[in-house]
Amino acid sequence: MNTKAYTIPFNKVRLSDIALVGGKNASLGEMTQQLGKSGIRVPEGFAITSQAYWDLLDENNIRENLNKMLEKLDLQNFSNLAEISRSARQLVLSTKISPAIQDAIKRAYQKLVKNSKQPIEVAVRSSATAEDLPSASFAGQQETYLNISGEQALLEACQKCFASLFTERAIKYRTDHGFDHMKVALSVGVQRMVRSDKGCSGVAFTLEPETGFKDVIVIDGIWGLGENIVQGIVDPDEFIVFKPSLKKQKRSIISKKTGKKHLTMVYASEKDGSSIVNLDTSVERQKQLVLGDEEVTELAKWCQLIEDHYKTPMDIEWAKDGLTNELYIVQARPETVHTIKDPHIIYSYHLKEKGKVLTKGVGLGNKIAFGKARILNDPSEADKLQSGDVLVTDITNPDWDPIMKKVAAIVTNKGGRTSHAAIVARELGVVAVVGTGNATTAIQDGQIATVSCAEGKEGIIYDGKLNWEEHTIDTRKVKLPKTEAMFILADPGKAFQYSFLPNNGIGLMRMEFVINNIIRVHPMALVHFDKVEDKADRKKIEELTEGYENKEHYFIDQLSQAVATAAAAFYPKDVIVRMSDFKSNEYANLIGGRPFEPEEENPMIGLRGASRYYSPLYKEGFRLECEAMKIVQDEMGLTNVKLMIPFCRTVEEGKKVVDLMAQYGLARGENGLEIYTMIEIPSNVLLAEKFAEVFDGFSIGSNDLTQLTLGLDRDSGLVSGLFDENNEAVKQLISGVIRSAKKTGTKIGLCGQAPSDFPEFASFLVEEGIDSISFNPDAMIKGINNIQVAELKHKEK
Repeated sequence: MNTKAYTIPFNKVRLSDIALVGGKNASLGEMTQQLGKSGIRVPEGFAITSQAYWDLLDENNIRENLNKMLEKLDLQNFSNLAEISRSARQLVLSTKISPAIQDAIKRAYQKLVKNSKQPIEVAVRSSATAEDLPSASFAGQQETYLNISGEQALLEACQKCFASLFTERAIKYRTDHGFDHMKVALSVGVQRMVRSDKGCSGVAFTLEPETGFKDVIVIDGIWGLGENIVQGIVDPDEFIVFKPSLKKQKRSIISKKTGKKHLTMVYASEKDGSSIVNLDTSVERQKQLVLGDEEVTELAKWCQLIEDHYKTPMDIEWAKDGLTNELYIVQARPETVHTIKDPHIIYSYHLKEKGKVLTKGVGLGNKIAFGKARILNDPSEADKLQSGDVLVTDITNPDWDPIMKKVAAIVTNKGGRTSHAAIVARELGVVAVVGTGNATTAIQDGQIATVSCAEGKEGIIYDGKLNWEEHTIDTRKVKLPKTEAMFILADPGKAFQYSFLPNNGIGLMRMEFVINNIIRVHPMALVHFDKVEDKADRKKIEELTEGYENKEHYFIDQLSQAVATAAAAFYPKDVIVRMSDFKSNEYANLIGGRPFEPEEENPMIGLRGASRYYSPLYKEGFRLECEAMKIVQDEMGLTNVKLMIPFCRTVEEGKKVVDLMAQYGLARGENGLEIYTMIEIPSNVLLAEKFAEVFDGFSIGSNDLTQLTLGLDRDSGLVSGLFDENNEAVKQLISGVIRSAKKTGTKIGLCGQAPSDFPEFASFLVEEGIDSISFNPDAMIKGINNIQVAELKHKEK
């Protein structure tokens, strides 16, 4: 490599050339050279080397002047940062680019134009020699100029890039990270424009950016230029792709979410590439996903190839040309948040109380913080912000970076999981809630607020300071016991987070949470929409199912995605999914549910569980559940999913349901499918050996088994004091069914709170030889400890 050269085409650049062309350009060259043959498209271009930057300074004799300016920087309060930044940039902009540098740039540009079949515009991007390294990667420190056409415009854009090495955020960043200002140079990348203004663009991570879960690729996308997604102005579409299914060429998209995408950034005019404008996105386009399934899959395969090549998780920018409909990778850098964290250290936060909710949004950080809210309209108001305050603003961009380190939490009106505020929050380890829509009006300046991101993907801001508890867990010190410790899971949105805790999988995933909180519609109201007469219900169903040709597909799609997310998070460990177990009064509360549900005196022991699945009142709804599970099992390849039938009263009823499932494409034993049943009725215990002929496994539901053994309604305050899983009658039944399971070689576990609440109950289960115990996530560590103590006692006997 000629280090004296002023320009180098990307196809001659390698990753080892960072000192010469900076991190961004080195990465573009590496992909062009090494991955182009794999089908990955990278727009052609060239790099203006750091040598050009150094020669520009020296030929104009400004290196020493710049150094003197920067030496005057107030390193305590940065009170003169804006003044020094402005003077330094003006000094660089006042220089003259030598004829030698100009000629080299013009020749490279002319060659790029000559290679194109039609007139082209270029993107001019800054690439600092210390930027985008694994140890230091704040993206967006220097400037980018888009849609540049012509030699003179190109030269002007290059000079502006050189000057942008001295923006306030860039100076502050280098100071914070210990870089010598005068040892950091700037290269410029000149790259053929991808016309994403007429198409779409976005970012992708080759891990889940919130938790660091490495088996998925997360792709976000918006209409138009990517600046809207970088700045977090627009709520993007999100696609999650499961890597093992991708490699097996299975249906790998396990989640699709449509963002609002209310703005589309385009060029102000075809002739003026220097200015851009944000246009309102049509309602039709807002509801349309920016990428089709085939495009998502192709992009995910590229991301996987890039990660494999770099041998580290990656942060990738992509764009789709609206003129050619071709996808391109326009940038790739190592992901730096989770790669520098100790993956064995887990932080657990739990609110001990709830308060008045001020607003909600997308939660980031899985933590809780509190502080005095400070509403700022602009970074220039930084003097109002004290260390430990909660920053509340409309939206952030890199200009906010110098002041964001001091905050306890960040709350914005706008933005998504890949917005600037989200990225900075992850890097700083700060709690953030973005995209609230109304934070600056819902929260008062000076108000004490608690910001909680420990309740799933949704972040909540509460009035006042609430009490919470936090735990640090070193998973290297937690050894799993011989008895399997599994999760009871309701919200699949927390699955990636929980997967990092010590566990043997999911012993009970409650389908009801997904139906109630995500789908929200009664399945029979989707099958027989014509029978829904309530106007409000019809309107809600129409809104929820918009974009689906068939309303049934809405239920199948949403349920399969939710279950697939949980199954992917714990793959290849078992994930036991219980088919829906609402009671008739609970089903009736779903949107459109009342016309399809009977009124029962005692729904707790009425039409529920297995009896419902073959009933004419719900049989078609059960078909939708089965079709969703078949997609997860067969099409997505998530064969770690086991299905469980609740409240199965008789052996004959069990056979009837298993036969019905086979009719719906879920044949027991086919593709490794196992079907379990809950043990929650005394008849299940008494005839356990016969039930074992019908089912592959048992899961003891201690709550229902206790209430039906003692003949009490656990929801009734009048008799709830008698509810006790430690009652001798209950324990005799549990002991009996475990013995039967051992005799027939049937897997058996228990799902319930008792083994974590009562060490003696855990000891009893271990003594009886149970295979697994499932705990709620907040009780997992305590439950594991109880099992370990019990196993040690059992061993000593």
